[in-house]
Amino acid sequence: MAINVNGNGYTYFFAVAMVFVVAASLSFVATTLKPMQDTNIEQEKMQNILSSIKIDVSREEAAQVFNDYVVESMVLSGNERVDGLDAFSIDMLKEVRRPNMERNAPLYIAQKEGKTYYIIPLQGTGLWGPIWGYISLEEDMNTVYGAVFDHRAETPGLGAEIRTPIFMDQFPGKKILDTDGDLVSIDVRKGGSTTDYEVDGISGGTITSDGVELMLADCLESYMTFLKEYAGVTASAQLMN
Repeated sequence: MAINVNGNGYTYFFAVAMVFVVAASLSFVATTLKPMQDTNIEQEKMQNILSSIKIDVSREEAAQVFNDYVVESMVLSGNERVDGLDAFSIDMLKEVRRPNMERNAPLYIAQKEGKTYYIIPLQGTGLWGPIWGYISLEEDMNTVYGAVFDHRAETPGLGAEIRTPIFMDQFPGKKILDTDGDLVSIDVRKGGSTTDYEVDGISGGTITSDGVELMLADCLESYMTFLKEYAGVTASAQLMN
């Protein structure tokens, strides 16, 4: 029996068959490429963590040297250290949806040229979608050593400028605690920064700038008790030496 290629039945059958073929092909490609995509994401994460302590390497190189600099990692929750959780596997996008003191907050400890740095992941919201980054603190747990930011969909030439050196290079040397040891964080302000707690915002990128400011204050809060206690221990050890 000949198939009527001009009939509606053939058209429907062909359309359904093509849907299944395309769906199966896309599923196969996605499954095949996922390990490679996961590897790229992990390497980029390592690259950004290293960038926060001013180690500039390619994504592939980051995977090779990461453990040379990052000597310890941990997860904090409610200002206490949580055992059994891998800091690198924590999804910050999910964690920031939880109340601040209930989050699993990763912390990375790095050493470079004989000095120790504390690296805190950041996750927030810009104008059009998620923004994120890492900020490193010096041994006093107060002075910013470096910062790196990125975004998913901020406007080129405006909010997207958070990932450029002209914005990120303002952060080294800034402070996050006041003289009493309480969190002040860093204001991203319009009109020029004048104190150790401020940086210049992005012209035309007010909402993204505000997003960075809120992200810093929100994420840093999860670490304050631990960092202040750790800073006290470190300061005492330095005095004894």
